[in-house]
Amino acid sequence: MADKKYVAASGEKFIYEGMDSKGKRVSGEIASGSVSKAKMELRKRGINPLKVKKKPKPLFGTGPKKKKITPKDITIFSRQLATMMSSGVPLVQSFEIVGKGLENPTMAELVLAIKTDVEGGGTMADAFRKHPKVFDELMCNLIEAGEQGGILEGMLAKIAEYKEKTESIKAKVKKAMTYPIAIISIALLITAGLLIFVIPSFQKIFEDFGAELPGLTMMVIHASEALQTYWYIVFGGIAAAVFTFKKLMATSPSFRFQVEKYSLNIPVFGEITQKSAFARFARTLSTMFAAGVPLVEALDSVSGAVGNVYYKQAILVMKDQVATGTSLTLTMQEANIFPNMVIQMASIGEEAGSLDSMLAKVADFYEEEVDNLVDTLSSLMEPVIMVVLGSIVGTIILAMYLPIFKMGEVV
Repeated sequence: MADKKYVAASGEKFIYEGMDSKGKRVSGEIASGSVSKAKMELRKRGINPLKVKKKPKPLFGTGPKKKKITPKDITIFSRQLATMMSSGVPLVQSFEIVGKGLENPTMAELVLAIKTDVEGGGTMADAFRKHPKVFDELMCNLIEAGEQGGILEGMLAKIAEYKEKTESIKAKVKKAMTYPIAIISIALLITAGLLIFVIPSFQKIFEDFGAELPGLTMMVIHASEALQTYWYIVFGGIAAAVFTFKKLMATSPSFRFQVEKYSLNIPVFGEITQKSAFARFARTLSTMFAAGVPLVEALDSVSGAVGNVYYKQAILVMKDQVATGTSLTLTMQEANIFPNMVIQMASIGEEAGSLDSMLAKVADFYEEEVDNLVDTLSSLMEPVIMVVLGSIVGTIILAMYLPIFKMGEVV
């Protein structure tokens, strides 16, 4: 079969099959306004059309799918731009070099667009603010402070360090939360698989015994029968509960506030959340204060960086109090969310005029605390999960073999 393609300059695309002037079968695609016009065009080219139909559109679009910009991409961009500028490379040229070297094409495209804005005479902060989904207000404020103070190079280095440390602590908290959930989910799936697929095989064997089965065996069989009959309700209910929870967390501020408030009381997990919030508070406020950002404005950005709505509301109240002239230390005491060590370090920093360095030390301390807690949790969770999973599977196996043991005793 010969295969030739004639594609017009414009119009919808059609797939055709036909016979050319030499009697050979040909196929291909052609662009035209309609099926009839496509047939007329083919005849003009000496092709007798046998089949002509509209070319189906690709299911997920024709162009390459844009890759999402992640916090890691922003961190890498900040670090590379800071390195370029510290090496004496002009800002516009730094943008071009960094943009062309980024692995994420979406981020590279964005960086080159910012370069165009800066090259046209705009400020870097204004160019960043055009992309609020990528660059948060905190980063824009720091860039603006760096530009106004003539310390953009140093500020970029601070932003890179800040991003690296905050993303590191976020990753640790995420690991602490997702690891047990993943293991428990696997345990539940294994248990469900045993009850749905394995237990029925034993049940058929037990029916031929004609003897009364042990209570544990009957309990497991009843659980298996219930799950086989109502599996769609069980799994559907779990899926609905997860979906509803996520929806409420995203759309209901009051629900999210209550969940995140009471989650602080969960053993170990709550402590990790608290200490990571203290670390983020101290790290963010230290970075912004060192950049010369006014305290009230800095607290506004800090409230969005702590990662917990309950703490966010408390920090916004602190911001209002600071705006009326109250000292930071006093507002921290009245907020009743900070441990004494944090308050004392902030107090010493305020009195000595070194608040940024004191808060940086607080951040270092709590980041290390979170690291240690996550490592401890991981080492403790593994044996606990093994015991729980082993107990579940062991109980099911024991329940299935008890009747066989009893039958052996009778024989």
